[in-house]
Amino acid sequence: MIVAGLTGSIAMGKSTVAGHLRSRGVPVLDADRIVHDLYEGEAAPLIEAVFPGTASDGAVNRLALAEHVLKGEAELKKLEAIVHPLVREAEWRFLSAEQSRGQDLAFLEIPLLFETGAHDLFDAIAVVSAPAEAQRERLLERPGMSVEKFETIIARQWPDRIKRGKADYVVDTGVGFADTFKQIDTILEDILKKPALAFQRWADLYKESR
Repeated sequence: MIVAGLTGSIAMGKSTVAGHLRSRGVPVLDADRIVHDLYEGEAAPLIEAVFPGTASDGAVNRLALAEHVLKGEAELKKLEAIVHPLVREAEWRFLSAEQSRGQDLAFLEIPLLFETGAHDLFDAIAVVSAPAEAQRERLLERPGMSVEKFETIIARQWPDRIKRGKADYVVDTGVGFADTFKQIDTILEDILKKPALAFQRWADLYKESR
């Protein structure tokens, strides 16, 4: 099975791209969804132990956690040390299940794919991109978003131009839906021609972590 990565900075349109992939029968796992589930389950007591006052009733209060994490890089690293291994394990379970079902291709949607050094774990990587003006407009429309929070988030992500340069494919969502979907369909045709090598890397990584 070919393992592909889907990434891109915040508010670039990853959810739209992932939705179209699923409509084509391609399984896509959303890393943010995994984190959300972990915050309401397995990770909550672990995070509370390191960041007291951030979890109650078995769930993490994201706003309270953000107050800690936004203090600096050291606090963010502590959080990543808790969450990333749990996310990787969930991703492996997903890939293993799709392999068992006989899927030819599966995507992992990971916003910070390059930032976390995961690029070697994929047979191909597609970056979702849009003009900076469109990104800013989309993000500031989200509930609870402010210019200050926007700038903090952007500062922690690699610049869009660097991600585009490192990707195998770029999906431009700054155009209409029809054109975006055509890009995705063309990319799918090409990805399916690639050798499937990454799945074994995931298997080896999982074995090493046990």
